[in-house]
Amino acid sequence: MGSDTILKELSLRGILKDYTNNIESLFLSGDVRIYLGTDPTGPSLHVGHLLPLMTLKRLQKHGCHVYVLVGGATGMIGDPSFKSSERIFLDDDVLEDNKSKIRRQIEKLLQSPAVNAVRFVDNREWFSKMNVIEFLREAGKDINVSYMLAKDSISRRINNSLSFTEFSYQVLQAYDFYYLSTQYGVNAQLGGRDQWGNMTTGVDFVRRKAGKDVHALSTILLTKDDGTKFGKTESGTVWLDASLTSPYSFYQFWFNQSDNEALNLIRIFSENSIDDIEEMIKAHKTSPEKRLLQKQLAKELTTWVHGAAECEKIQKSSEIIFGNSSYEDLCGIDDIRSFLHNIAYGTINHEQIMSFNSIFEMLAQVCVPAFFTSRNELKRNINDDCITINKRKYNITSPVSSIDLIDNCILIQKGKKKHFAIIITA
Repeated sequence: MGSDTILKELSLRGILKDYTNNIESLFLSGDVRIYLGTDPTGPSLHVGHLLPLMTLKRLQKHGCHVYVLVGGATGMIGDPSFKSSERIFLDDDVLEDNKSKIRRQIEKLLQSPAVNAVRFVDNREWFSKMNVIEFLREAGKDINVSYMLAKDSISRRINNSLSFTEFSYQVLQAYDFYYLSTQYGVNAQLGGRDQWGNMTTGVDFVRRKAGKDVHALSTILLTKDDGTKFGKTESGTVWLDASLTSPYSFYQFWFNQSDNEALNLIRIFSENSIDDIEEMIKAHKTSPEKRLLQKQLAKELTTWVHGAAECEKIQKSSEIIFGNSSYEDLCGIDDIRSFLHNIAYGTINHEQIMSFNSIFEMLAQVCVPAFFTSRNELKRNINDDCITINKRKYNITSPVSSIDLIDNCILIQKGKKKHFAIIITA
């Protein structure tokens, strides 16, 4: 890959939003040292972080030296950029725990023996050595207040309880860039579009204080078709930590993207070449019902975040649950509840389930109107052999005790594509 073609590739993939003047000359020099900052304000990264991380991974593969700043100091304040209210301050113990978890996640996503290793830094290292007077002398006098006020991230909050603590965040981030530039030779910063104001403040600050030309590069912000925040679902945020969002839920998040969203996301996230992606898009448009792009997205991103073995397990289990399979196949799935929790379901306890005289009465209680519109529809589906219960068929008078439960779960399938689960509680 030519020394300037990484920018062209990022542009073709629809990733780039803004970048500073003459950034092409930096990439032509062959010595790009770029950093991405993230604050440990939560116990895990979420899918919204994957775009800048994938961009950093592409730059890393291109030969750039990449740095990740996990903000132990700035995480104590919280970035006000495009937030409607001030963040809640976190305790030191929580911040330290968040830092270690996030660092492990990023190491897993970016470490590769074939490329330059990622280097981690923590701005608490240098800010903890400065008192307030030193900071004001070092940073305050080189940043103009009117320049800060002009930034969208500040102007949008200036009349909505913006504290001085949050206002100072921009200065802290600018000093980060200066410190990394002077100590490590960092000459570029990567961030989302919402970071552009903070990043350009840092570019200006480094030029004023150190007399060095540095650059900033911003990515688009991902949103859904309706303009709402990407990575938010009815059940909440889609996290990278498997204990917060199951790998199956993560896989399904990508698989459930609309066709329009998938067309953009495949270019952004797939590690296939642009030409190969365009061929995939053509095939998808020919047979959209096959959901080729969504399957590719789910496969690549689940493999990246959770590993190839986990992805393969999810794909095989999905084929069993939603395809033509047997009760024995269903029994072979580990932790089937993590799969069934991601389709429509109802709950019932052991005492209740044994109080019903028949399977029909139990289903009428739990599945009407959630899955069947009426008792008559339910009866008709059973009599017409249109439903299976844990991949087996029963008649309308079958006793509940005849159902062979799987991990105290019951999977009901209506026709070929409609599913509902009953999860039995203690």
